[in-house]
Amino acid sequence: MQKPLSYLLLISAVSSSIISISNTTFAGEISTTSEDKNQPLFVNSSEKPLENLHQEQTMAQVTSVSQLSDVQPTDWAFQALQSLVERYGCIAGYPNSTYRGNRALTRYEFAAGLNACLDRVNELLATATADLVTKEDLAKLQKLQEEFAAELATLRGRVDALEARTSELEANQFSTTTKLSGTAIFAPVSFFAGDRANGEKLDRNTAFGDRIRLDFNTSFTGKDLLRTRLQATNLNAVSASTLTPEGDLRFTNNDTFSSGNNNSVEIDALLYSFPLGDKTTVILEANAGAADDFTNTVNPFFDGDGDFGALSVFGTRNPIYYPVDGAGIGLRHQFNDQIELSLGYLAGSPDDPTSGNGLFNGAYGAIGQLTVQPTKGLTLGFTYVNSYNADLGAGSNRANLRTALASNPAFIDALGEEIDLPISSNSYGFQASFQLSPKFVIGGWVGYTNTRTLAAVDTNLGTIPRGELDIWNYAVTLAFPDLGKEGSVGGIIVGMEPKVTGASSGLRDAVGTDRDTSLHIEGFYQYKLSENISITPGVIWLTAPDHNSNNDDIVIGTIRTTFTF
Repeated sequence: MQKPLSYLLLISAVSSSIISISNTTFAGEISTTSEDKNQPLFVNSSEKPLENLHQEQTMAQVTSVSQLSDVQPTDWAFQALQSLVERYGCIAGYPNSTYRGNRALTRYEFAAGLNACLDRVNELLATATADLVTKEDLAKLQKLQEEFAAELATLRGRVDALEARTSELEANQFSTTTKLSGTAIFAPVSFFAGDRANGEKLDRNTAFGDRIRLDFNTSFTGKDLLRTRLQATNLNAVSASTLTPEGDLRFTNNDTFSSGNNNSVEIDALLYSFPLGDKTTVILEANAGAADDFTNTVNPFFDGDGDFGALSVFGTRNPIYYPVDGAGIGLRHQFNDQIELSLGYLAGSPDDPTSGNGLFNGAYGAIGQLTVQPTKGLTLGFTYVNSYNADLGAGSNRANLRTALASNPAFIDALGEEIDLPISSNSYGFQASFQLSPKFVIGGWVGYTNTRTLAAVDTNLGTIPRGELDIWNYAVTLAFPDLGKEGSVGGIIVGMEPKVTGASSGLRDAVGTDRDTSLHIEGFYQYKLSENISITPGVIWLTAPDHNSNNDDIVIGTIRTTFTF
């Protein structure tokens, strides 16, 4: 009978010591409302940053109170602390050998500390080493257990719930390395007025379609990214109806004059990026790569690749970026916070081993760009692109001569066949964006392209000789971030899509130049309905379509609804 009583009375000694140490602490106790219960277990009265707090709060077990440098024999709780450390071994100190006895304590912290000492007491009881416990200790312990029964039960319940949820997540997670994200676009597209590029009246009808993207983003190191994108769309290119690349929408099929899309699922972007040192990133593009994967197109709030921002291909970015398309490699090197260099080479048909194709013998685009941020809010881009058998994807038919001869239904009907015209181009661009205030950004670009036809090609309407074309484009953009609501944005784009302003004598006689100037005027308002839904009504107005004033102005309207998850 005497020995079991000794075991029970051991608990009281521990509890008495804890109460002695905690008396002054409870005088400044923090409220345990639902808001405070979310605070860290150890409250830092010096208000140090939370990211440093975790390291400081890692406790180290001590075996003697003399190991705690800030505890002195003259301290009023010295004997109680000495008992807990040297007699029971259930008190720990900070790694810097301090105890910090004057720091504030919450009831939850006390409950956790009490539980630790109870575990230690149980160990002592189990090993039959407790023979110095008094009946008074047992009474105090019983009182403490009753007073903190609710807190201990709450703490135990929260831990149990957390363990259950963790187990559920581990059992149902898609992958430990891969995250799935997606974007779905629903959009009606209407032609309100205008002529086709061949002078015929444009059908006034409305189409409704979608574009779906699923991205599987995988990281093996935390710093790299393997992206696999599945894409499906049933929206045809606007140019299939207007017969000019002008006004094509970015969220439809990106192939000029394409039609017959039926939501077939295909692999779109497939890339792997990884750091090479602290300032360089390497991007390996296996499929459907683009310049914006590794180059700053200097068009914030507009370049959302069709999902967000501008509605049109032209409004998304300077058209000189579009010939850089396919598979290859890109590099980004950050010299400092103000200067970045981007380099890349993408081939259009790298998987085709036949003559005139492959990684180096087929269509390609190579880019070099220096991006400079001389001051806060101002970004400048100086770009050079060399390409082979790759057009700009925006502007007039003459500015996209190779694509027009091979894919424009009007040209194919007139010539009786698809024409394969080899070309080579050198493009030069300057882009700028200046955020004058948090809610106003002005930007724009100018681009010049010199395109050479590399061989004379015979058609049933005559010969297209070797020669050169001079092609210019420009735009001014205005963005209004947080217009009407935080996260929303309004945008205006006014510019000239690529236009052939000059040609060598032979080409001038064969295909001519664009005699008139068409303006691209676009306005949109992207309203953020929720964190996952944005609605973007917008209008595109093309004066003198295909840079031909004989054609009536084209007006295109759409309402793009974007769902993200």
